[in-house]
Amino acid sequence: MKLWQKDKTALAAVEKFTVGKDREMDLYLAPFDVLGSLAHTKMLASVGLLPTEDLDMLQKELKNIYRDIQAGNFTLEDGVEDVHSQVELLLTQRLGESGKKIHSGRSRNDQVLVDVKLFLRHELEEMVKEVKTLFDLLQAKSEEYKSYLLPGYTHLQIAMPSSFGLWFGAYAEGLVDDLEVLRGAYNVVNKNPLGSAAGYGSSFPLNRTMTTELLGFEAMNYNVVYAQMGRGKTEKIVSFALAGIASTLAKMAMDACLFMNQNFGFISFPDELTTGSSIMPHKKNPDVWELIRSHCNKLQALPNEIAMMITNLPSGYHRDLQLLKENLFPAFQTLRDCLQMTGLMLSNIRIKEGILEDEKYKYLFSVEVVNNLVLAGTPFREAYKQVGMDIEAGTFVADTNIQHTHEGSIGNLQTAQIADLMNKVLADFNFEKVHNAVSALLK
Repeated sequence: MKLWQKDKTALAAVEKFTVGKDREMDLYLAPFDVLGSLAHTKMLASVGLLPTEDLDMLQKELKNIYRDIQAGNFTLEDGVEDVHSQVELLLTQRLGESGKKIHSGRSRNDQVLVDVKLFLRHELEEMVKEVKTLFDLLQAKSEEYKSYLLPGYTHLQIAMPSSFGLWFGAYAEGLVDDLEVLRGAYNVVNKNPLGSAAGYGSSFPLNRTMTTELLGFEAMNYNVVYAQMGRGKTEKIVSFALAGIASTLAKMAMDACLFMNQNFGFISFPDELTTGSSIMPHKKNPDVWELIRSHCNKLQALPNEIAMMITNLPSGYHRDLQLLKENLFPAFQTLRDCLQMTGLMLSNIRIKEGILEDEKYKYLFSVEVVNNLVLAGTPFREAYKQVGMDIEAGTFVADTNIQHTHEGSIGNLQTAQIADLMNKVLADFNFEKVHNAVSALLK
């Protein structure tokens, strides 16, 4: 069954090429296709395009299909092109003529648009949950290890004293900014394209405001041409949000690989979280961190991949857009896996104490000595010159008494304030409105 097929049968090779992995990708969309149809049929009935008895049967059967999907009992049958066709086929098999009425007032173009929007909205919410879990762990670790000092580096040269409290806390605050970007992506996603049909609207008296409310969207894509143009653009914006989180994890993974190195020796992990060598019995390799780094670096390439796939496409629908699903959809699970594995590793991290007691780190405290001279009345440039000369002469004496008390420094991590920033971002997502709308549709 192919909704677009008329009198000619495509060559098997052409069909295989054009379908590609789309059937596989469409399974991601199955529950959301049903939700879109639940809202669409209610709207059709409200404008007189669907009799009440048909609506009641369709609503009941759509909910049955939704339950089958949730239970893992939904597949695309051989010969069925996509998820939209499969749902309509099931309805027609079970309800007869009533099932054939479900497509009135929409095209597969806006049907897949709304499915993708609903899928992305759901996936972004799940991502927020995973990020918040890691954020809470980082905050806890920041407080737990706030008195454990480690070297801070610039240009990979020892620079000034830092702490594990600062290190963990830096990545926690980084996740706040990552969610700011993700919130922007969520706002773009959370607009209803349903009713734009093939990208030019419909002569039916559709009520797009109604489907917007039924599906819990914050607003709609008002202009029907832009609703279609938004495909590709929406995916690119979402990919930027995912890439931001991936960038944070990749940097932490690189830090962890360095800090585990025997030349650093700042952190370690239980043997079961590292791997060995086939010939070197002493090895404890950071394979988990290395794979997190590589997966996340790959995810950072995702926005460019999508941008290249949609570059110079004119307005209107193009089959190029089908391939976006293959790049974007699996990325959510990859990033969730990386977030979860980062949490597992950090939950079992072992921090070395007394790192800065090693003689090789004494010059980390040169700025402390300069600042103490300034506090005692020496002009800064004179104090800097004096300490520099002491270092060159080998007479420098480190003052290891750290007195960093300003906001965000070693002695004043501002953990609670960073948590407030996160809570403000989370409050703006308004997931409850979506949950209520979906629950009402399925009731």
